[in-house]
Amino acid sequence: MAKRYISTTGMILRLATFLGLIFAAATARAGELEPWKTKSNSIIVDAYEMNSIDWEVMLADKRISGFIAKASDGLPESFSCTGDHNGDTFNHCKTMWRKYAVSRELYQTRRMIARSHGLLWGAYHLARPGNPVDQANHFLDYAEPRDDELMVLDLEGIDPDKYMSLEDAAIFAGHIKTRTGRYPILYTNHITAQYIATHRAKHRLLSRLPLWYARYKPDIRQVFPMGNWDSYALWQFSSGVNCGKRRCPYRVPGTLDDIDVNVAAMSPLALKAIWAQGALLPEKPMPITLVAQAAQGTGVHAVARAAATLGEPLLVSRAGATSSAGSSVDMLVTGSIDFARHERALQVAVAADDAAQGGCPKPSAGSPGLATAQPPPCSTP
Repeated sequence: MAKRYISTTGMILRLATFLGLIFAAATARAGELEPWKTKSNSIIVDAYEMNSIDWEVMLADKRISGFIAKASDGLPESFSCTGDHNGDTFNHCKTMWRKYAVSRELYQTRRMIARSHGLLWGAYHLARPGNPVDQANHFLDYAEPRDDELMVLDLEGIDPDKYMSLEDAAIFAGHIKTRTGRYPILYTNHITAQYIATHRAKHRLLSRLPLWYARYKPDIRQVFPMGNWDSYALWQFSSGVNCGKRRCPYRVPGTLDDIDVNVAAMSPLALKAIWAQGALLPEKPMPITLVAQAAQGTGVHAVARAAATLGEPLLVSRAGATSSAGSSVDMLVTGSIDFARHERALQVAVAADDAAQGGCPKPSAGSPGLATAQPPPCSTP
């Protein structure tokens, strides 16, 4: 009876352990798919002027580690009271001054509240068409970022008629670095990020800014690596797009459903250590497409062509680089092609083709030191 009791107890313990492992594995998988469900990961709220916030209620959520506020928007407003302004110059002036004063006061007030409660603080500039240096100065004058605060360039798309062009965005980021000693991070959506990563040879600076990634899906494991981005710095996973009364990835207390919510896949302490950012990501080697072509005779059948894209740098001697290969060719060969073997196969193929057409191929001298493949016999009429 005692043995059966011990056996039954052991079986129950083993079953409980097995179920516990299954639950732990499921929790780990859920954390990979939806990192905001991992309670050790940091939650960051970002807001613009019209987001209403009950700070006392919101601060009760101890997972919230940071707050990013909208600062400047495009070029600085014109407060000039000269000109017609559609016949209402006075009211135009008054409206512009009021709008600037109220939004700026709101920004400063939110920063004071957030920092006084230990939240990390950041600010973003909504990039528009127009002079990027003036926009960078406008952002710095508006946000007055401190050394421990995050700076963000918000690039909503790649249409230069609607948003700042990618070329101007690089100028914006460079000017921020010139004035502050730090680069901003880049906020953008999947389509824009993918475009920048694909064309990173042209957009080298943007592709190396840490990425604040906006995508409202529970699983983005198949997205990265993407160019120089191995992963995201922040992931905006929830907003008014996918948060409603019935379902929401994460509800921030004291706010409405249209508030934007982000996750950093790290603890608040780890996030605080890197929050201000400022450096560029390492630049990975560019993929190189190698094209090899061999020709013999005059027919199309006598040309062989092969192409391969290499993810690692090819080693090309500087002496063998031609102007058509591009500038600054200074890489090492890490792969090789057996041209002799392909040449022999080509000779056999050409000879067989000639024989099929009723002619005999001319004997080939071959390459010095190499055995030359002999064509199959043929007979002329």
